[in-house]
Amino acid sequence: MRVLVSGLVNIETTLRVDGFPIEYRPVLYPFGGVSSSVSGVGVNVAAALKRLGDEVAFLSLVGADAAGDLALEGLSRLGVPTDGVLRDLDATAQSVILYDGDGRRQINVDLKDIQERRYPAGRFRAAAAGADAFVLCNINFNRELLPLARESGKPVFTDVHTLSDPADDYNEDFMAAAEVLFVSDERLWAPPAEAARELMDRYGCRIVVVGLGAKGALLLETGSPALAVSAVRARKVISTIGAGDALFSAFAHFLLAGRRAPEALELATRFASWKIGETGAAAGFLTEKETLELKVGQL
Repeated sequence: MRVLVSGLVNIETTLRVDGFPIEYRPVLYPFGGVSSSVSGVGVNVAAALKRLGDEVAFLSLVGADAAGDLALEGLSRLGVPTDGVLRDLDATAQSVILYDGDGRRQINVDLKDIQERRYPAGRFRAAAAGADAFVLCNINFNRELLPLARESGKPVFTDVHTLSDPADDYNEDFMAAAEVLFVSDERLWAPPAEAARELMDRYGCRIVVVGLGAKGALLLETGSPALAVSAVRARKVISTIGAGDALFSAFAHFLLAGRRAPEALELATRFASWKIGETGAAAGFLTEKETLELKVGQL
């Protein structure tokens, strides 16, 4: 399948901490606990889909700075094409993520000026030619691209992450455009099944998936009752950074490959369970074959 992914690129620095809350100490030496890499939701999704075997077109914005150089180098190492990544920003977005041994994390994202920029519609249309589906992350430069994607008649996937109000002003355009919508349970205003139903009724999505963290995920598909899919354990958890992006990416891949939604979500939980044995958000991805053959245990 050919999937157009448009989303954030940032330089991500991760720091392992002993736990939360963080005790003040003036100097620490966390040997092996600090690392930097290219990441961002767009990168994570594009790299995961590429690893699963999809053809990916990738669109984003970075800066004409040293961090932008690192971002392009990192994308190339991941096998993600960079011809749709424009160097139009004053500075490249960056993030610092603190995580502990229990999988908890605190994500600090500095988007620089990216929320005030737009991606050229003409470049989007050219990249969209021949796409079988669109993954449009909920970043501002995608907002004006949503109707263009919908006009194509091909499915639009989006993940709005944490959501505390079904009428959220920022995410409303993205949810209304999505055929497949992902959301986290971390700040929901109602129990997951009720929230999923309300989102489906309000925005007309065909599928809504609520990520439940260590409990797995909940699937709501038009014409079917809500279905809970349990999380599984494939290996020791190192960090849950990027777990939701991995779940989202693998679900999109297997659904587009012709799997029924419940099976696609079950396979996506396997994919995500392996991914969280790595530190970086864009690391730890399996191929489709490896995912299908992965032996997992119940949590």
